[in-house]
Amino acid sequence: MPGNNHTIVTEFLLLGFQNLHSFKILLFTLFLVIYVMTLSGNLLIIALVSTSHQLHSPMYFFLAHLSLSDILHTTVIVPNMLRLIWGEGGTMSVAGCICQLYFFSCSGGTECFLLTAMSYDRYLAICHPLRYTTIMNLKLRLLLVIWSWLLGLAVTTILVLPISQLQFCDLNVIDHFFCDFAPLVKHSCSDTSFIEIEIFVLSIPVFLLPFTFILVTYVCISLTILRIPSTTGRKKAFSTCSSHLTVVCTYYGTLITIYAIPSRGHSFNINKFLSLLYTVVTPFFNPIIYSLRNQEIGQL
Repeated sequence: MPGNNHTIVTEFLLLGFQNLHSFKILLFTLFLVIYVMTLSGNLLIIALVSTSHQLHSPMYFFLAHLSLSDILHTTVIVPNMLRLIWGEGGTMSVAGCICQLYFFSCSGGTECFLLTAMSYDRYLAICHPLRYTTIMNLKLRLLLVIWSWLLGLAVTTILVLPISQLQFCDLNVIDHFFCDFAPLVKHSCSDTSFIEIEIFVLSIPVFLLPFTFILVTYVCISLTILRIPSTTGRKKAFSTCSSHLTVVCTYYGTLITIYAIPSRGHSFNINKFLSLLYTVVTPFFNPIIYSLRNQEIGQL
């Protein structure tokens, strides 16, 4: 607990990309264009899935919710990041930091669960094609989507609520472009041992179990595809899940790399770059990946 000699922090100074101030205008323009294109691409997918009868299959139903999650994911980060780039750093209140962390984590957790639901959908479509329509009915897909959002919301609330009770003292400089778990916990002068354990425990149902489930489903999918006698049949079966597999590899690959690299010393710039992939680039590429690899969307 903070003592009398500590100064209570009410706002943080986010440094953003101060070491790249010479490229301020270029970075601002680049990320603004990416953000606008991310919003446009994901909103277009949502609109197409909502209005086109050709895209009323379960896969595109899940894709529309993935696009919605991507919109929330990038909107929580990018507008404030643009402010930091233009101002070469900037302040954010403690409450604002925690709100950003909450919505960012909620969308990230929801995306993990949605990708898991999509892998189950692909598993049923390829491994059990005759029973696919019966199993993956409207009721099941609604339940999967609702539970994905509710679990993302519930886990984030459990995780962020204790962080909102922390006190922050003395140091208020965060060398990042958004408020992540690690810098907030690091800057607290309260006892954070329980929160650190909580983060580790909750990462199992949010990241480890979904990722393991996805790996198992794709092992089953691969074995099923290899048993298809014709080359054309194998290509057609693989094409139905290649977009989802590409998104999973990009999303989880970046997440695993971020948490595998220490966030101290010389690795700060590496972590910023990897965080950009996770928060900005992946939501930007998801609509492109699905548009290029799905004939139904490409033909509209």
